[in-house]
Amino acid sequence: MEKAEGESYARIVSSASIQSMWLAKAAGLFIANAVWRLTGWLPAGRALVGALGSPNENVRTIAGIFLEKAGKKAEPLLEEALEKRENLSTVLIILGDIGARRFEQDIRRFSQDPDPKIASAARDALRILNAHN
Repeated sequence: MEKAEGESYARIVSSASIQSMWLAKAAGLFIANAVWRLTGWLPAGRALVGALGSPNENVRTIAGIFLEKAGKKAEPLLEEALEKRENLSTVLIILGDIGARRFEQDIRRFSQDPDPKIASAARDALRILNAHN
């Protein structure tokens, strides 16, 4: 095998490896979501919140959709994430998406956060929350 062919093959194998890793992570999220939704087992739900910080956009999107679709059931997990500032920008948006009015004061407080990304997400969450009226 020539050097160019070897490098091309290595790139293909590396790409396939990366793709299979995120697919495995996504499959794990489907399982975690099912376990959490059916049993209420918090560690499975926390896996979804943790996945919001994944370097892979597909994994983050899947986790966010599962939490958003869970609605009120996700609130305790999202509240815990707020307190820990875990994946905060995304958590704020999800709280707005699910219409979690009881967190409005918390979201408003984060709109003044020194981190511009968090402050912007909080303002967006407030706009989304207000659109639920």
